[in-house]
Amino acid sequence: MHPDDPSEQKQQDPQPTTRSTDPASTERTTGRHRAPEPPPRRGRRLLTSTPVRAALAAGVTCCLGVAAYAGTRDDTVERREPLAEAVADRAALADQRASRSLERTAAPTPTPTSASPSPTPSPTATKKKAPKKPPKPRKPRPVAGLTQAQMDNAKIIVDVGRELDVPKRGLVIAVATAMQESNLYNYASGVLPESQNYPHQAIGWDHDSVGLFQQRPSSGWGTVQDLMRPAYAAKAFYLALLEVPGWQDMSLTVAAQTVQVSAFPDAYAQHEERATTVVEALTS
Repeated sequence: MHPDDPSEQKQQDPQPTTRSTDPASTERTTGRHRAPEPPPRRGRRLLTSTPVRAALAAGVTCCLGVAAYAGTRDDTVERREPLAEAVADRAALADQRASRSLERTAAPTPTPTSASPSPTPSPTATKKKAPKKPPKPRKPRPVAGLTQAQMDNAKIIVDVGRELDVPKRGLVIAVATAMQESNLYNYASGVLPESQNYPHQAIGWDHDSVGLFQQRPSSGWGTVQDLMRPAYAAKAFYLALLEVPGWQDMSLTVAAQTVQVSAFPDAYAQHEERATTVVEALTS
C-alpha cells in the first residue's frame, strides 16, 4: 500500500503540530516534505523562544551600554573642562613665580666687603679737566758773572733783537751798551718821580735818564712809562742802531757811541767779551 493512501491516513491519529523552540526548527514537516510555517498573526509577539529573548536582551544591553558610554563621555568632558582650566591657572601661576625669581636673581646687588671696598669715582673722572696753562718760560742760567736779574734783562734785549732780525753782531753791541749804561738793571730816576711809579730795580740821578739804556724822555726817546719797560727801551736802541750807516763795519764802541752820544765814548769796548758770552748762551 502506498504511504500516501488516504485510508491509511484515516487510520492514523492526527498528531498535534508543535513549534520547536529552536529557530532552525521553526518550519513544520508533513510527511517527507517541509512546508513553511504560516506567518504570525499581527499583534502577536514571538518572545517565547529563548534565543530570541537572548538576542533582544543583548540588543537592549548594547543600547544601554552606548547610552551609558555617551553619558559617561559627556560627564567626563564636563568634568575635564574645569580640570583643564585649573591646570592652566596653575601653569600661569608657576610662570609668574618663575619670572619673579628670575628678576630677583638676574641682577643681584653686590654687598660691599672689607676685602673689596667699592671703588669711589675719582675727581678727574667727574670734573672736566681745566685747560693746561702754558708753561712759564725757563729762566736762563746766568753766565759771565751776572745775577739772575741781570741775565733776565739781557734775555729781553736778545729776544727783541731777534724779533727784528738783527744780526748777532747787533745783539752783542746792544748787550754791551746796557752793561755800560745801567749794569743790566732797570733804573728809575730820582729827578723824575714818575719813573718810580713803574717797576724798577734801582734809582739813578743822571738827569732824567731812565731804563736799561739810560735814555732821556727829554731827548725824544719816548715817555717815561715806555722807557721804564725793558722791551720798549731795547727796541728803541735797535731802531736807532739800524739807522746808522755801516754800523756792522764799525767797532763796538764806535757803533754804541753813535747811538748813545755818551760822555765816555770808549767805555763800551770793555764789555764786548762778556756781552759775546751772554749772547752765545742765550742764542745757542
